[in-house]
Amino acid sequence: MLSHVSLGGLGDSFYEYLLKAYIQSNGKDLIARDMFDDAMASVMDNLVQTSSTGLTYLADMRFDRLEHKMDHLSCFAGGMFALAGETLGSDASKHYTDLGASLTETCHAAYDKTATKLGPEAFRFTDNYEAVAVRGTEKYNILRPETVESYFVLWRLTHDNKYREWGWEAVQAFEKHCRVSGGYSGIKDVYQIDSIKDDVQQSYFFAETLKYLYLLFSDDNLIPLDKWVFNSEAHPLPVKGRNSQYRMHQ
Repeated sequence: MLSHVSLGGLGDSFYEYLLKAYIQSNGKDLIARDMFDDAMASVMDNLVQTSSTGLTYLADMRFDRLEHKMDHLSCFAGGMFALAGETLGSDASKHYTDLGASLTETCHAAYDKTATKLGPEAFRFTDNYEAVAVRGTEKYNILRPETVESYFVLWRLTHDNKYREWGWEAVQAFEKHCRVSGGYSGIKDVYQIDSIKDDVQQSYFFAETLKYLYLLFSDDNLIPLDKWVFNSEAHPLPVKGRNSQYRMHQ
């Protein structure tokens, strides 16, 4: 029996690449598609949960018990499910689309419930709290990209202006609470306005977080999603048959 099942750290990229291998192949990699559908059917049966107020989240499973905690790293899944709904054209597409939007809403709620308007590293769902970090070791923010990645994908697919509004909230929060003389720093407690900074500027802040925020406010013809697919580190890869930049391996 597996001891830990999650769409968070150490497992997230595997599930993401099943879908994106199918997308980059222009619908030819049916093995990746079938593996994605099989995996997501199990995720929806076992990990997708709904809080008492209607927030949808991805729990972890430790052995055979659910831990009602969602990692910030799992917030990429909003965009992943939205892309699946857009591209797979299956019976599950509508459910994928709705799930993607719901998970993104929950990740925004985790940001909105903090004093800084920046999301914690993980947030929990209990009888007393929803989308809130309960443990001190989960209250930090280290400039991660996953939530704004989902804002970007949902914006491109729906053009619902709330995703740009949420992205702008994040921009303002980074500027207010993370900007330092030498760049940007993570903070140790998102629930404190004057939180101690961790004095670390993560490389992915530029490579992913700021890139997705830039694209969120760019025209759709800048790296269009019908011709490009982003890997787990936000590098755009050309789609076979739709993008002249695609080259078969020689």
